[in-house]
Amino acid sequence: MKIVVQVKLMPEAEQAATLRTVNDLACWVSRVAFARGVPREYELRQHTYAHLKAEGLGAQAAQHVIKKVRDAYTTLHANLRAGNLGKPKSKRRIKAASKPIAFRSEAAQPYDDRCLSWQYDQETVSIWTTVGRIKNVRFACSGDALKTLRDYRKGESDLMERGGVFYLIATCDVPETETYEPDGFIGVDLGIVNIATTSTGYQAAGRGLGRYRKRQLALRAKLQKKRTKSAKRRLKERSRRETRHVKNTNHIIAKTIVTEAERTAHGIALEELRGIRRRVRLRKPQRVALHSWAFSQLGDFIVYKAKRAGVPLVHVDPAYTSQTCAECGHVDKRNRVDQGLFICRGCGVVAHADRNASHNTATRGAAVWTAGRESRVPATP
Repeated sequence: MKIVVQVKLMPEAEQAATLRTVNDLACWVSRVAFARGVPREYELRQHTYAHLKAEGLGAQAAQHVIKKVRDAYTTLHANLRAGNLGKPKSKRRIKAASKPIAFRSEAAQPYDDRCLSWQYDQETVSIWTTVGRIKNVRFACSGDALKTLRDYRKGESDLMERGGVFYLIATCDVPETETYEPDGFIGVDLGIVNIATTSTGYQAAGRGLGRYRKRQLALRAKLQKKRTKSAKRRLKERSRRETRHVKNTNHIIAKTIVTEAERTAHGIALEELRGIRRRVRLRKPQRVALHSWAFSQLGDFIVYKAKRAGVPLVHVDPAYTSQTCAECGHVDKRNRVDQGLFICRGCGVVAHADRNASHNTATRGAAVWTAGRESRVPATP
């Protein structure tokens, strides 16, 4: 299982100059690639490698710049084929496909072990820059992150700048813990009013996060009206702050759910909600809440934390879980009286709507696990 560890580098002017240089050259390579019909990486290297070397890049850095550009075009073409940038004649699609890809001056630059070496005991790195290799550059991270780096770091790392601060994003290949045979499943119902509700009784209310988002939305509207440089700077700061707050909230919820499953030797049944934004049709006032809902991030956090802990996890179809009675199995749209109330038309049971849905998710998770595991029936003699 691959995870990333972020470490903060001590400020160095050479790092800023390096990022600006490699990204300016990446823009040049992108223009060459666009003019030549985006050739394969080997052919693109023939057209650009000598120029990159003449501009002062090392051999590995030049290779990484070319690969970064080619990967960016591969991603663009994949998004075009998948329709993620609109229909064939939409303005957004035409705009994306009609000009070369541009790279921001602070965009991330990949480093391999030839350009970057780590000294974990001293908490320093030796890193290539456009003015030569710099040694003993200090970095800062938590004790757990340092242990993960020392034990599992493997592959490339990315140098990036964010808010004038430089970071190294290192890839770590952490082995997955062997999963156990679950003694039942914990169903997780994801929502907006209640971010997560489990069949064991845990409920993460979304009221506080909703108020926080509403307040940030009002502040953004005020700053956007000013249209000054300082207002734009503060908009970026607030956007990053809101992202960090939501991410931290999702981390806490995911850790709580996985810890409970590990403690009780249960598995986790999670709803498969990919593509919900394209399927759901809502009124305009509700669209902000839907598109601000970080359900995918929360689901990813639960998945990777479960893998690290060895907790079995399955994804289930969420269809009709909110309309199905967990007691008798009766399905009726009218069973869901409102957001929080469920009254079965068949057996008359009254329950919290999200709690009822989480029990249905748990039942489906157990069925998926049973259907997918290896048969233990003795072979016929």
